[in-house]
Amino acid sequence: MAPKKSNAVSKRHRPHEKFDKKRDTKKAKLAEKKVVSNHPTEEEEDLDSSEEEDAIEEESEAVVYRKPTTYDNLLASLGSSNKAVADMNKRRQREEEGKSDTEGDDEDEEEDDDSGSEDQISTDGEDDEIQGDDQGLTEDTEKENKDNLSEEEDSDGYETDEEVELSTNGQPLVDASSSASVFSEHLSHILSSEEVKTLPEGKWKFKWEAPAIDMPNCRWKGTRQDFFDAVQNDAPYGLKPKLLKHWLQLYQKSGGKDFDSSKRRRFFSICNSYLDILHSNKRPFYNKGREEDSSAMDAYLMHSLNHIFKTRDLVKKNESKIAKHRETSEEEILSDDGFLDQGFTRPKVLILLPMRSIAFRVVKRLIQLTPESQRVNVEHLDRFNAEFGCEDESDDDDEKTSKNGKSTTHKSSKPSDWQALFGEKNSDDEFMLGIKHTRKSIRLYGDFYSSDMIIASPLKLHMAIGQAEENKERDVDYLSSIEVLIIDHADIISMQNWSFLATVVDHINRLPTKQHGTNVMRIRPLYLDGQARFYRQSIILSSYLTPEMNGLFNRQCLNYKGKIKLACEYKGVLEKVLLPVRQIYERFDADSMTQADNARLEYFTKKIFPKIKDSVEGGVMIFIPSYYDFVRVRNYLKSQNASFCLLGDYTKNADISRAREWFFAGSRKIMLYTERAYFYRRYKIRGIKNLIFYSLPERKEFYPEIMNMLDEGSYDMMSTALFSRFDLLKMERIVGTASAKRMISSDKSIFAFC
Repeated sequence: MAPKKSNAVSKRHRPHEKFDKKRDTKKAKLAEKKVVSNHPTEEEEDLDSSEEEDAIEEESEAVVYRKPTTYDNLLASLGSSNKAVADMNKRRQREEEGKSDTEGDDEDEEEDDDSGSEDQISTDGEDDEIQGDDQGLTEDTEKENKDNLSEEEDSDGYETDEEVELSTNGQPLVDASSSASVFSEHLSHILSSEEVKTLPEGKWKFKWEAPAIDMPNCRWKGTRQDFFDAVQNDAPYGLKPKLLKHWLQLYQKSGGKDFDSSKRRRFFSICNSYLDILHSNKRPFYNKGREEDSSAMDAYLMHSLNHIFKTRDLVKKNESKIAKHRETSEEEILSDDGFLDQGFTRPKVLILLPMRSIAFRVVKRLIQLTPESQRVNVEHLDRFNAEFGCEDESDDDDEKTSKNGKSTTHKSSKPSDWQALFGEKNSDDEFMLGIKHTRKSIRLYGDFYSSDMIIASPLKLHMAIGQAEENKERDVDYLSSIEVLIIDHADIISMQNWSFLATVVDHINRLPTKQHGTNVMRIRPLYLDGQARFYRQSIILSSYLTPEMNGLFNRQCLNYKGKIKLACEYKGVLEKVLLPVRQIYERFDADSMTQADNARLEYFTKKIFPKIKDSVEGGVMIFIPSYYDFVRVRNYLKSQNASFCLLGDYTKNADISRAREWFFAGSRKIMLYTERAYFYRRYKIRGIKNLIFYSLPERKEFYPEIMNMLDEGSYDMMSTALFSRFDLLKMERIVGTASAKRMISSDKSIFAFC
């Protein structure tokens, strides 16, 4: 939670006027000697001078007692284990009391040469223990830190944007400063007091629209009029030139043409605007959308690499400046806001994925998108292939290659999308992987605190959070400084446990409980002021939209830059129902979304169940998307002594086989079947004569698949679907947007499709 404060300006307190004059004099002398190699821009100088004036004005105010802020408590806590932090906290307290720098203990003037940087993070014994549990690492942390130093301290091999541009056929694509502008502007923005007050409320109005190119019947909706002004549509599109050159080569090798107008380039430009993004109409790879899925994945991975490399460039550039000014005390150097370039911990990108097989695709592509000179060695790749890969990773999941080299077709009763997700795939949903980019290599299974990127499942992170809450020696502070959050395949995550994801997002950007080797003097004010969540970019990708996704996007993604989301119109899937079924839709009234569940159950018990209670014929299947509703209906049927069987989320295989036999034979009149059970198992049910949708399925393709299970021998095939005005999102995917809106607002409450 953000600490309370009187204004939105950074609380980093600067030295007194005496020290300012001393520092300015020294800077002038250094400038005359031309020691400084990189001069600040006019814009930076104006920003520094304006901030210093604000700080002087604040210092002139009367000093009054105030309750310690979260920042005060954090510094006090960190100072107990770190002398440099303790000294800085003492100086800060003296400044607030109006004392000079020379007053107090002589210890305040001593310097600690052991201050760490983001590239030299060390972990204590507790962190090693955590990593041993989560990653199974055998490397000693001290050895890893030495490796980091040997790989990253070689400044001769460090490449800036300028150096890369000069080596690109001698023809620079763009000035390096403009290439880094979106990145630097985003993180250097200072929130106003009004923004600090209103952003936590999560009240957004999507009233501005722009066409979604290459997506028929879709449009982007934004929270501000100029939401596409930050999108760069000219090369290098805000991308580091070296990354762009490599990406172009890969694109051309794959047969791609006109990169500028490609989907991946367009979506990258949207990602690079640092707006929060909700893309809810992505055709996934497992549903005949391999090219579209790969384009979106390329875009957000390249954006992640771009963000990580630009962060590293800034840190290394500042370290180089500090190294050239050894004759000047580090305190004087770091008093310049230009050196505020770090968070509490190193990880900056978090990618949440539902399954290991999907993580395998993402990491493999991440390695491919990294320029060859920066992936000379990929550490622990064999282990990664063994733990995340599977036997068959061909593009066509139904085609196998026999021993004689001929292609054979593997026939299965399961649909193609199930085959692509679960057929011989690693569908484990408990994993977490740290990835670190060094100058010439990629380290998989790195310590989380020294990694640049973390790829994990919501389940695994939820477990880590629970362990940290139970055991105070553990922590999840590696989530404290995430600047780019990507949630891909949110539709699959919704089929797992959405509450796990919500818990994880809620724990991102919280203040850390321990110090993890970062130099506090170089931490950005946005972190110290508890405002990191307002700067975090969140990108959510899904094949459909749910109220839960909307809620997460609106209430837990609070980026000050604003939001854009995709709004689409649908034709529906009724034409895919092959059987002559009378499809009845019955609307019930509900005052609110929280009251809708009770209203649905009441309508079912009073209007629907009496019609099937005394059915002699049987063959009634009730399809229920929510496990919560499944439990309520099951308990109600028990209370009515109804003849029924179950095919639920946690039903054992033996019980499933028995239930299917009972239902087909007619010894059980009613079957309850959940959407999640169907998603994971795809069992076809025989003997269905009457189909009831307690609520419509979230996945539109399930509707015709379930409808086509009806027994063709039945005299009068019929289905009944219950809905309320709060079911509009799922309704429009099934009956079409126009029909759904008409059914929601009509005076009639019963509708039929034949």
